[in-house]
Amino acid sequence: MPQTADEIDAVAVRTWCSLALEALGLEREAIDAINVYPVADGDTGTNLYLTVESANQAVEAVFAAHETGTTVPVAADVVRAMAHGALIGARGNSGTILAQLLRGMAGVLAGGHDADHLRRALTSAAAAAWQAVAHPVEGTVLTVATAAAEAAGRTADDAGTAAVARAAYEGARTALEATPGQLAVLGRAGVVDAGGRGLVTVLGALVEAVSGRAPERRHVAAPALPVPDDCAVADAEGGPAFEVIYLLEATDGAVDRLRTRLDGLGDSLVVVGGDGLWNVHVHVDDAGAAVEAGVEAGRPYRIRITHFGADRVHPHAEPVQRAVVVVVPGDGLRGLCKEAGATTVLARPGEPPASGELVDAIRRAHAREVVLLPNDAELRHTAAAAAEQARAEGVRVALIPTRAAVQGIAALAVHEPGRSFDEDVVAMTAAAGATRYAELAVAERQSWTMAGICQAGDVLGLIDGDVAVIGEDVPETARNVLDRMLAAGGELVTLVLGEDVPDSLADALEEHVREGYLAVDTVVYRGGHQCAPLLIGVE
Repeated sequence: MPQTADEIDAVAVRTWCSLALEALGLEREAIDAINVYPVADGDTGTNLYLTVESANQAVEAVFAAHETGTTVPVAADVVRAMAHGALIGARGNSGTILAQLLRGMAGVLAGGHDADHLRRALTSAAAAAWQAVAHPVEGTVLTVATAAAEAAGRTADDAGTAAVARAAYEGARTALEATPGQLAVLGRAGVVDAGGRGLVTVLGALVEAVSGRAPERRHVAAPALPVPDDCAVADAEGGPAFEVIYLLEATDGAVDRLRTRLDGLGDSLVVVGGDGLWNVHVHVDDAGAAVEAGVEAGRPYRIRITHFGADRVHPHAEPVQRAVVVVVPGDGLRGLCKEAGATTVLARPGEPPASGELVDAIRRAHAREVVLLPNDAELRHTAAAAAEQARAEGVRVALIPTRAAVQGIAALAVHEPGRSFDEDVVAMTAAAGATRYAELAVAERQSWTMAGICQAGDVLGLIDGDVAVIGEDVPETARNVLDRMLAAGGELVTLVLGEDVPDSLADALEEHVREGYLAVDTVVYRGGHQCAPLLIGVE
């Protein structure tokens, strides 16, 4: 049982996170069942659970790092880890808002752990969440968070952390019960706000963590009858078709511009984070445009696109001609992509294609709909400019921000011209986003890297763009890179060999994967004359 604590120390934060995960696991289905706003997709409880699961994993990682020593993690590190874990693992509208609430609390609790800091942390959390939502609405989790902060603020100056936490919980619970009267869609369905109920659950776990006793839980309204048709979606007829979520590395100024652009593309916009790392959530009809906006703002990754339902994607639209334009680093992959029906643009070593070349390729495709795969992080702005030019000429273009050729191969592999354009872009984006990439390069001079100091002639293994391995030869470095990538899991390894690389290397690496990772398949392609001797992809 949790011990009573007058301060929220590292162990209390760990306990809070663990209890919150357990409680959300028990209430997940009940929260899913009352999810009618902003979209009745029945996943709010699941999204909150997955968000806190990510937070819990980050907290446990901090404690695991101290297991070999005699010290206990400091509270500031643990509360920051909880917030960061929630940020990178946030799911859905509710999970994204919860991540911002935790981030707002962490910013205060990292500086102190007593009752007064808890009061201020709850106030900071509510303010941060309201600011993160483009068009905040009363009767939602935002209202519940504000009520929790206000109730905590009314506690006596000499109240302990347990009393402050309990006041916040009671204030949130009271506000939650009032949400059906504040938001019409909840009132018509006869339910409280699902996200708000999730927050009450998380605050209840906080009470138990600092007091040692779980709060008494009253019955919370749930639908006795099927949700009326007019509550199925906030805007059932014209609501956006897709939920788009991604992590984004970008500056504050770029994110401000991104908010403005995404706000014009769709609704349910929530952008949370800071210090260069953001979690972006939006509902849109044009998923490709939402991702492209992220490309223009910075570096988006962990892209997740969810289709709300086939009936939301203009089912009566006539089929149109579609093409894929792909940038390739070598003649070998050029032939492979052409066989798959793509129009290709060759990126010669040291000569990246200009936007005009990409526009010409889009024109050569003679298609009304085009999917553009730049396959290079350095080409994101060039590709975005080309896409904008093509759109001005009447072509519908979706830019998928592939950063390596192996991601482009993965996207092209799931391309199906027969389905709707949006569904095709979703599938291709998901395939590319699920593919980690690496390449081998030879150091030209001594320099500092993320993996240490390299000397001229060393073989460098770059994973997702950063030097992760320094080796003496290609086979050894390739094996080390594969082991690092597959340590996180994988189902398929793609190897693209450069012009001068012997087939024996591919055979040796295939055997290495087969012996060490029984459930992983390997495919090999010849890339021809390309910059890197070896490209690696792991899906």
